[in-house]
Amino acid sequence: WGHGLDVIRVGVGLVGFGTFFILFGMLLYFDSVLLAFGNILFLSGLVFVIGFRRTFTFFFQRQKMKGSSFFLGGVLIVLMRWPLLGMLLEAYGFITLFRSFFPVAFGFLGSLVNIPVLNKVSRALGKVVTSGCGP
Repeated sequence: WGHGLDVIRVGVGLVGFGTFFILFGMLLYFDSVLLAFGNILFLSGLVFVIGFRRTFTFFFQRQKMKGSSFFLGGVLIVLMRWPLLGMLLEAYGFITLFRSFFPVAFGFLGSLVNIPVLNKVSRALGKVVTSGCGP
């Protein structure tokens, strides 16, 4: 497997490509091949980033079984070429699995405005949007 950091970099790349293929598959009217490929890349990247044992224990904790079954069932349905139903099941499972993480993520995104450079950029963008996008 090589060095640990190299494996994590490969995993991050796989997760990124998986996310890209999922979004691209949704843009192309739920193309089942792109969505299936994206799901496989995403899940394999997750295994590379956090490891097989941690991935397994994350998905199969007793309190997360409902979300895991919807998410992994959605992946299976997408692989069986029912992309719209599979993605709906995956979305519900994803929301159920990561429900406790959303407040932390939104708090982090809200704190980004306090960074001086981003604060200036957001104010400048606000002025452009309110003034009508032109001279």
